[in-house]
Amino acid sequence: MKKTVTLIVLVVALMVMPFFINHGGEYGGSDNQAENQIKVIDPAYHPWFQPLYEPASSEIESLLFTLQGALGTAVIFYILGYWKGKASRAERD
Repeated sequence: MKKTVTLIVLVVALMVMPFFINHGGEYGGSDNQAENQIKVIDPAYHPWFQPLYEPASSEIESLLFTLQGALGTAVIFYILGYWKGKASRAERD
């Protein structure tokens, strides 16, 4: 039991640590490109609001975006599977 808990703690630590370590990586997405183009057109532009959480690097931001998409997809396909199973049960009865 102690070995299992230790392994779980290590896995969680390996998953969480990259969020707080600045790797200095440069990974630009379309948001950065759009903001740069807006600043070219209107140099006095200021964003309406600031993000609540700024990830340590762009790679982590990309990871969070992908994770959000994966979780959303999981929810959608769970619901579709639930409806399909419910319809299948109704046909059997």
